[in-house]
Amino acid sequence: MGEMTPVATADDVTIHCPSEGRYAFYNSPYPAHRLSTGIDLYPQAEFGGSAPSPVEGEVLLIRKVRAPRGRLFKDHGLDVVTLLRSRENPGRVVKVLHVEPTVEVGEELEPGSELGTLIRSGYYGFGTPPHLHLEVRMPSDPLRARGGCHLRRILDVVNLKPLDELRGEVTESGPYRSYVRIHGASRYGLVADVGGVPGVLDGGIPNYGWVGAHFGSERPEGRLIRLCGRPVAEIEALHERTCTAVCTDFTISLDGNPVGLFMYLYPEAEPRVILVPRTPGALRLRESDEIELRIE
Repeated sequence: MGEMTPVATADDVTIHCPSEGRYAFYNSPYPAHRLSTGIDLYPQAEFGGSAPSPVEGEVLLIRKVRAPRGRLFKDHGLDVVTLLRSRENPGRVVKVLHVEPTVEVGEELEPGSELGTLIRSGYYGFGTPPHLHLEVRMPSDPLRARGGCHLRRILDVVNLKPLDELRGEVTESGPYRSYVRIHGASRYGLVADVGGVPGVLDGGIPNYGWVGAHFGSERPEGRLIRLCGRPVAEIEALHERTCTAVCTDFTISLDGNPVGLFMYLYPEAEPRVILVPRTPGALRLRESDEIELRIE
């Protein structure tokens, strides 16, 4: 199913992302992400496409679970939780959501082995792209929304330069979301000034009301995160090489229309950001359009 890159670890369990995909620690409103215990992996596939196993392990449990109805979109009708026993650390299990498994209990998987198909969960917003949600858990407490093991980023982020403006080219567009290549973005993602040091932003602003950031060996000394010179968040929790921050009062707009800006980390693929309108179809963008986002 393609090359996989180790991107995160928790308690000696290594998490792999499709090399041509993207990943995010903080691009979600759910508690595990704000607590740095959840990670989302985005293969280069649409809903119904193949989802690769992100870890090495044995399938322990497959359980269908109720999910809300999709708001402004047709959902899959349910969600599925899959538990895998880590082969690296048999004392930990890995919880995966948003995948309809094509495997059976007892099967052994390698990173990149087919796990199942990507489903459109009712837990999503209408603009949420296909992805796997993953947590590393204790076997005695595998299913709760809280209680996962702390995740640590593996890949380094270096040679970062904060952006001065948000200009870019539309590479793909539809009624629910548009993908944009931002001119001057780093190879890892979108770079801001994070408390005085450059950092890659990870999250959805201003939609979630908070955002994460990834930096290198130099730790932030200030509290403000500035994107293109504008304050967008204030750091609330500082970790080893990441932080979370509460958004300030601002909007992001395109030609006067408010949009959500969603940002990710990239192992190898050229970075993109995703723009989500307030209602489906409100953005009428075409491939190759040149755009400029404003922070106000």
